[in-house]
Amino acid sequence: MTSMLAPQADRAMALGEWEERWQEGRIGFHQPHVHKMLETNIDKVLAGRTGVRFFFPLCGKAVDMKWLADMGHSVVGVEISEKAVKEFFEENNMTYSVESVPAIPGAKVYKGSEKNISLYQCDLYNFSSSIEGQFGGIWDRGSLVAINPGDREKYAALITSLMAKDCRYLLDTLLYNPELYKGPPFFVPDEQVHSLFGSSCDIELLQSEDALTERQRGWGLDYLTENVHLITPKGI
Repeated sequence: MTSMLAPQADRAMALGEWEERWQEGRIGFHQPHVHKMLETNIDKVLAGRTGVRFFFPLCGKAVDMKWLADMGHSVVGVEISEKAVKEFFEENNMTYSVESVPAIPGAKVYKGSEKNISLYQCDLYNFSSSIEGQFGGIWDRGSLVAINPGDREKYAALITSLMAKDCRYLLDTLLYNPELYKGPPFFVPDEQVHSLFGSSCDIELLQSEDALTERQRGWGLDYLTENVHLITPKGI
């Protein structure tokens, strides 16, 4: 497996690069509609529950957050780009308040007035369960695949710490030939999902789809598979 990951193992993007992408509008990763794999699998994530607290790591301005809030769920997101956070509320015609976060120097939290949505503008790794407790749902689309490959163990430890006992974590990953594209989004093989989360969680592959479009062909890719996994703490 090491050799499979080798082409991207040392790839690293600074937080400032992500902020620049937002400032310059280079956000091809943003989707203007609710992600189809979230829609398809939402019943498995909810498992009959109402009023679930959802966590969105590296949330950007994902419209999925409003979709879940409109259903009566609450959403907490973390995003480094202030522009992305403001655009989320503005583009959804939502008013918000802004507060500092005493536990995270320099961080701000944007709280929606109409919906139960709180977006923290800070480094993801400065966030913890001491800020907002644990969550019953996590939607990870474009987060694990965006973080630097060398940070995955640290990331998995953070996500696991944010999972309540009944948490249902929906993880979206991408498979392609990493020799052909340096990322991001990065290649995350199923074996690594199991090595990151398998010791404390059960992992079920819910869906696997061919996701190759002309955009990814332009990156030089010859195939792109999108996998969605349901990850749940063991013992449920």
